[in-house]
Amino acid sequence: MKRTLDIVLSALGLILLAPFLGAMAVWIKMDSRGPVFYRGVRVGRVGRPFRIFKFRTMVEDAEKLGSASTPEDDRRVTRVGRFLRKYKLDELPQLLNVVVGDMSLVGPRPQVAWAVERYTPEEKAVLSIQPGITDYASLHFRNEGEILRGSSDPDKDYFEKIHPEKMRLSLEYVAKQSLWLDCAILMKTLGAIVFRTEGAAAAGEAEQHGPISRDVSTYSQKGS
Repeated sequence: MKRTLDIVLSALGLILLAPFLGAMAVWIKMDSRGPVFYRGVRVGRVGRPFRIFKFRTMVEDAEKLGSASTPEDDRRVTRVGRFLRKYKLDELPQLLNVVVGDMSLVGPRPQVAWAVERYTPEEKAVLSIQPGITDYASLHFRNEGEILRGSSDPDKDYFEKIHPEKMRLSLEYVAKQSLWLDCAILMKTLGAIVFRTEGAAAAGEAEQHGPISRDVSTYSQKGS
């Protein structure tokens, strides 16, 4: 049922949003040199790598110029990119990943390989299901870039300040996943994008579904 919902909603979304997505693509090309899409490698279900679709929000070859984590004040982010990232519009092309089966609409966000290598055995439970475009962790950390603002080592600060709680919420989703929960998260995500509702309150609701494991390691070592 989940896969059917993913295909139907993603295909419908791509059809309805096609003119808007096309306009975004033209805007990106006019604003800076480089491809329209960012196609970075992420780790999916059972550790299978895949290329994610995102609108490019940074300068060309940005990965060679800095960290994997992106602070709010990162100079690699383009003018158009700041707008897209603020409203999470850069994530919309991932509907293509959902259609082809690399991702689901709802699930733990996929990570880069070097970050997954640092998962504890308990944390690797997030790899047992398809990664998603949104989940409670994504809603809770909509201000991720702001948390990293001014950081001299964004990757290290990400693992110390964001990763533990983000992983805790992702593991909670894995333990409590259901069609009803997916629908609730999708509605809250839509509200957060359209009406700018607070993601922290939405994430807090996850705790109402039952006890949440606190066995999450704090990282202090930067990946390479």
